[in-house]
Amino acid sequence: MIIEWNQHIFHADTERFPLHERAVYRPDMSRRGMEPLVVYMEHMRNEGIDGAILVHPEPYGDDHRLVLDCLEREPALFFGTSLFYPKDDDAPQRLVDLVSEQPRIIATRFHAHRGKEQYLDSFSDKSVLALWQKAVELGLIIELHIGPNYALQVAEVLRDQPDTVVLIDHLAEPHMGDATEFAEVLDLARFDNVYMKLSGLGHFSKDEPLYESARPFTRRVIAEFGPQRLVWGSGSPGIVDAHMEAYSETDRALVKGGNLARLLGWVPT
Repeated sequence: MIIEWNQHIFHADTERFPLHERAVYRPDMSRRGMEPLVVYMEHMRNEGIDGAILVHPEPYGDDHRLVLDCLEREPALFFGTSLFYPKDDDAPQRLVDLVSEQPRIIATRFHAHRGKEQYLDSFSDKSVLALWQKAVELGLIIELHIGPNYALQVAEVLRDQPDTVVLIDHLAEPHMGDATEFAEVLDLARFDNVYMKLSGLGHFSKDEPLYESARPFTRRVIAEFGPQRLVWGSGSPGIVDAHMEAYSETDRALVKGGNLARLLGWVPT
């Protein structure tokens, strides 16, 4: 079973699915299609992907109409994630309302790295902790798109809330930090409920599609977290084989989808 956690869906119809006024970036929507979900489902068939977690894109802010539309159209294939602005006082209640409306929302995502402080200043902020705690109460996964400089702050939150299930995106964007900071990322592996996503290799390595030049780096991350706490996303699942060739087929199957199937209790149909 292969499950991807990373796909962003963008729609060309900006009247129906407008970009948010607080969007941190604005992609050229004229290059997007009118049936992006159909296009992605074709990619799934080509790559043998059985199901996916759709990651709500930042340009839509806290307007979840597009991801909700996707989940309503293909509930057997997809789960989705959410995004809120932690500084908004009503963010925790809006998360409650969203999950009540669509239970296939299984995570909320926090963004924090150098050059992107629009969402939060610190993970110790009361507003951030309130949204984090509400997500945990709802049984959601905390998805962290962080740079290495935020790892120490995350560790402090996890000491107080050890039952949190965390998924760190894109190997914690290693190119955005230094060696000391990334050591703090690796140290997060001591928390049993912290998972690392084997994704975002193209952010710092250019030999697509498998990014084999990054293997000396990914080898160390994989060894730290282990196959039981790695998740794959973006590109081809062949990336897992290329970066985990020393591991068994059983271990690689966990990263390709087995870990997510266990976490979500999900058997895609």
